[in-house]
Order: sequence, then structure tokens, then C-alpha cells
Amino acid sequence: MCVCVCVCVYQKSQSIGPPLAMDPEPSAPPSSQGSREENVYFAKLAEQAERYEEMVQFMEKVAKSLDASSELTLEERNLLSVAYKNVVGARRASWRIVASIEHREEGKGNEEHGGVVREYRRKIESELDKVCDGVLNLLDMHLVPSSSSAESKVFYLKMKGDYHRYLAEFKSGAERKACAESTMSAYKEAQVEHKVFVFFFFFACHP
Repeated sequence: MCVCVCVCVYQKSQSIGPPLAMDPEPSAPPSSQGSREENVYFAKLAEQAERYEEMVQFMEKVAKSLDASSELTLEERNLLSVAYKNVVGARRASWRIVASIEHREEGKGNEEHGGVVREYRRKIESELDKVCDGVLNLLDMHLVPSSSSAESKVFYLKMKGDYHRYLAEFKSGAERKACAESTMSAYKEAQVEHKVFVFFFFFACHP
């Protein structure tokens, strides 16, 4: 003999209570100005998380907080350099790949795909423009003027030459020429400062 037992469980919605609130999404690091130490800490945190755009933002705040009597420490200079190098480096790599695909599509006579890829390349170039212009403005307005030692000035001038060179990689015509000239000008100025630094360093060590 089979016995079927049906058990019905009924719960009123009132007995369950309101639905549990979901945990909020983890918040991004503070976007306020914060102190210099806080921004450096969050820049390091962003670096560990490989969130280089945020790392750039934090180091920009540090750089813009400088007054005429202060400059970035060696650690802060390196953090700034790493942040921008990773942000621009990813886009330079993307540009090279997309430009190669565009050239290949044009070689095959595929104008439809070539046009799509061309627009995508221009989008990457626009991003490169924004990043390079940002760091160059930071160098000209804050970092180079605040540098009190030849060592830091050489660092910034070489960095300035590098980012003009990155712009020259995808520019054409008069724009490319202007970027190339700015590149050489910054490198030459860095070379002069380096010679001055080495000269004084030598005589300081060998009085």
C-alpha cells in the first residue's frame, strides 16, 4: 500500500520581512583632493590593482599641489612615470595593431572594413592626444618650474621629449614636424642639464 503525504508550507510575506539589501558595490578610492600622502597611497594601491588611469589621477593631484618651494620626491616621480607610461603604452600598442589591420584591409581593397578600422584608429589617436597633452601640460605648468635640482629637471625634460615623440608617431604633415622639433628641443635641453649635473656632481665628490 502506498501512502502519499503532502506537506504544504505557507509563509506570509509579512513573516519574511523586507528583502535583504544587497551589499553596495565597492566604492572607488576617494576622488576629493585629499592630502599628498593619501594621494600617493592611493596611487600605489591603483598600481597594485593595475588601474593605471586612476593612478594617473592621483599623481596629477600630487603634482598640482606643489608650490614654488616643493617638488616631487624620487618615489613620487617614479609613480607618475609608471602611471602615464602604462596608460599611454597600452594605447600605443593598440594603435600599432589597428594601423596594421587598416593597412592590410586597404591592401585587400576592402573599403568597408578599412573605413571602420580607420575610424577606430582615429578614436585611439584621440585618446593618445588627450593623455599626452595632459602630461605635457603637467610638466610645463607644474613639474619643470618646480624642479630645483638638475637631476629632477633632466628627468622631466626627458619625459617631455618622450611624450612629444609619442605624438609624432601617429601625426602627419606639419603636426608631425612640430612634434619632432619639440622632441629634439626637450632632449637637447635635458642633455645640457645632465652635463651641468654631472659637472657639479664630479666637483662635489672630488673637491
